[in-house]
Amino acid sequence: MNKLSRIEEEKQTIEQMIHFYCRHKEKNQTLCSACSELLKYAHQRLEHCPFGERKKTCRQCTVHCYHPKMRQKIKEVMRFAGPRIIWYHPIWTLKHLWRERWPHLNCGFFLQ
Repeated sequence: MNKLSRIEEEKQTIEQMIHFYCRHKEKNQTLCSACSELLKYAHQRLEHCPFGERKKTCRQCTVHCYHPKMRQKIKEVMRFAGPRIIWYHPIWTLKHLWRERWPHLNCGFFLQ
């Protein structure tokens, strides 16, 4: 099993949250154009993250690199998807919460 880079993990995280939001909140079977645009934008921001592999979760970040309009939209997505996605992706959610709570600890059975 290949270990993903920190940025690739964050890309997967945001992709799952946006897909979840679009499907469950907006009732779309596939990503709508607004959600596709948000996903593309989020991936671009992650690719240019100044912290690279030392990146914390976006909520803890000291540099807010999103344009205000996109930042508002991603907050909306995260507020909706965050509490609900645990029922659909429990291991992924625990991994994300672990990184958010203890970013300096890179251990744990579900982080591998």
